[in-house]
Amino acid sequence: MRLPSVLQPGTSRVRSGQAALYSTMALQRSHKLNLLRIAVLLVVALAGIKFFFRDSLTLQLHKHISKDSAFWGDTGDSSHQSQAAEVHPAKITVPRQGPRQQFPKDLSATEMRLVHLDLKGAAPRVSYLEQLFPLLSRLGANGILIEYEDMFPFKGELEVLKSPYAYSEEDIEWIQQLAELHKLEVVPLVQTFGHVEFILKHAKYQHLREVERFPNSFNPHVPDTLALLKVILSQVMEKHRRSSWIHIGADEVFHLGEGKDSRNWMSHNKGDTGTMYLNHIKEVLDFISTQYQGLRVLMWDDMLRKISVGALQESGIAKRVSPVVWFYAPDFNAEQIGQFIAKYVESGFEAVWFASAFKGTTGPTQSWPPLSSHLKNQLSWLRVREAMPRFAPLRFQGIVLTGWQRYDHYSVLCELLPVGIPSLAICLQTLVNGGFTEQTRRKVLEVLGFQSMQLEQSTCEGRGVFPGAEIYHMVEQVNRHLKESITKMLEEESAIKGWFSPYHRKHQFGNPRNMESFGSKVLKLHDDWESFVRDLRAHLESIYFPDTVEEWMEENINPYLDPLQDLVRDYRAIIRLNAQPKAP
Repeated sequence: MRLPSVLQPGTSRVRSGQAALYSTMALQRSHKLNLLRIAVLLVVALAGIKFFFRDSLTLQLHKHISKDSAFWGDTGDSSHQSQAAEVHPAKITVPRQGPRQQFPKDLSATEMRLVHLDLKGAAPRVSYLEQLFPLLSRLGANGILIEYEDMFPFKGELEVLKSPYAYSEEDIEWIQQLAELHKLEVVPLVQTFGHVEFILKHAKYQHLREVERFPNSFNPHVPDTLALLKVILSQVMEKHRRSSWIHIGADEVFHLGEGKDSRNWMSHNKGDTGTMYLNHIKEVLDFISTQYQGLRVLMWDDMLRKISVGALQESGIAKRVSPVVWFYAPDFNAEQIGQFIAKYVESGFEAVWFASAFKGTTGPTQSWPPLSSHLKNQLSWLRVREAMPRFAPLRFQGIVLTGWQRYDHYSVLCELLPVGIPSLAICLQTLVNGGFTEQTRRKVLEVLGFQSMQLEQSTCEGRGVFPGAEIYHMVEQVNRHLKESITKMLEEESAIKGWFSPYHRKHQFGNPRNMESFGSKVLKLHDDWESFVRDLRAHLESIYFPDTVEEWMEENINPYLDPLQDLVRDYRAIIRLNAQPKAP
C-alpha cells in the first residue's frame, strides 16, 4: 500500500522556541496518526481477504457397492463390482460465497435471434470465430448461445472434464470481446440434468448417474449432484459476468425415475417423475438467483410438456425461468405448439423462446444440410410467431437457431459449421424478413458471394466468400464424387474383377499385361484423390483442432479411400514381381 505523503510544516515567521516545540510535536503526532491509519487499513484488507477466501466446504462423496444397489445388469457380475470398488470417491469443493455481481443488460424489449454454437464436437479455433462473428451480425443475429461442454477451461477438481483442446481462459474472454464488438449477446449453456455424458463418463462422477449403466442423466437425490453443479455453474459464470442470460439445458432427462433412489423417493413421497424433475430445477434456480442476481434463466421445454399446469404453478418456477420451445421438423403442427404455449400461459410463465434448426437435426450422420427442410422449419416458426398476440400476457422474447454438432456426446459428427453457413444465412434472413422473399434470396447471395442457390437440391453456385467456403466446396465434392468414383472403379471395372481379384492379391499372382490395362486409371484416380485430401486436410486444420480433423477423416474419407490405397499398394507390389508363380 502506498504511504500517504507527510504534510510539510508551514512557513510561519514565528521564531520562538515554544512555536518550534509545538511544530515538532505536531509532526510527531502526524506520523503516529498516519501509521495508525495504515494499520487500520491493513486489518480491514486482511479481514476482507479472509471473508472472500475463507475455508471451503468439502463434501466427501460415497459410492456404495453392493448387490442390493444394482438396478440394471447382472448383480452377480463380480468383475464389474471389483472395477467400481477401485474408483476413488470424488471430492467436491463448494465455495462459500456471497452473491456475485452480474452486469446484465435490459434486453426485454429486444427480439433476440441467437445462433447456437454446439461445441460438444468440432469446436472451431478462436481464429475462425473472429471471422464468423461479423458474418453472424451482418446476417441478422444479435446473440450466440454457446454450449461449451468439455471445451470450457474447467480448473481445480473439475479439470478432468475439459478436453485436451479446451479453450483457455484468455480465449473465453476474447470470444466475449469479439461478440461485444459485433453486438452479439453471449448466452452460456450449461446442462444441469440430462445430456451430461461428458461429466458422468468419468470414474470419479459415475456414482452420480441416475441409472448406473448410463451416463446420460444425474441422480437428483444425491446431495453431491447439486454440489457439483454449483461448482460448474460458478466457474462458467465467473467468466461470463456480462451475460444477461444463462441456459440450464434440462432437456431429454432420459431414464429419470428408473434409478433405485428415484424409485424409493416416489414410493415414500407418493410422487412422480414430474415432481422430481421440478424439485431439481428449483434447486438449480435457487442457486442461480441467490448467487447471480439479475441473471435471467432459459431452459429447454420438452420435459415441461409432460407436467401438469397445477404442478408447474405449485413449483413456482414460472417467475424464474423462460421455456425454450423446440421443434425441428420442416412442417410441424403449429396447433400442437399452440397447446404448449397456452399451457405455459396458464402456468404463469412471463416469457417464452422458440428454437429452430439450421443443421444437425436431420440424421446423426448427416454431412450436408438439406436447405429446403431447414427453411420450412423457420417458416413454420414464423406462423407460430404471428399467433403470439393470442397468448398475452406471455411475451415472446426470441428464437434460438440451433446447429447441433452431435446428437449427444457419444455420437458421430453432424454437418461441419462451414458447411452449414449457407443454411444458417437462409434461416436467419428468413426470420429477419418475415419470410423467404426475393429480398431474402438476394441478401443471402450477396453476403455469401454466391451467384445462385437451388433449395431443393441443397446447392449454391459460385465461389463463395464466407469463412470456410473452401471447406464447403470440398465437402460437397466428397459427398458427390468420392464414394461414387472409387466404388465404380473397384466394383465395376471388369479388368480388375477378372485379373486382380482378392484371390489374385492374396496370392500375389498377376500378369503385367492384364494389370496394365487398368493400372493407369487406378493410379490416376488414387493420385487425384490423394492430392485433394491433402488440400482438404490443410483447410480443416486451419479451422479445427487435430482430434476433429482425424475424426472427420475417419468417418467421411477413410472408408472409401483406404480400399483404393490398399489396391494401389498391392498393384505396385505384384506388378514388380513380373508374373511370378502364385504364392502359397
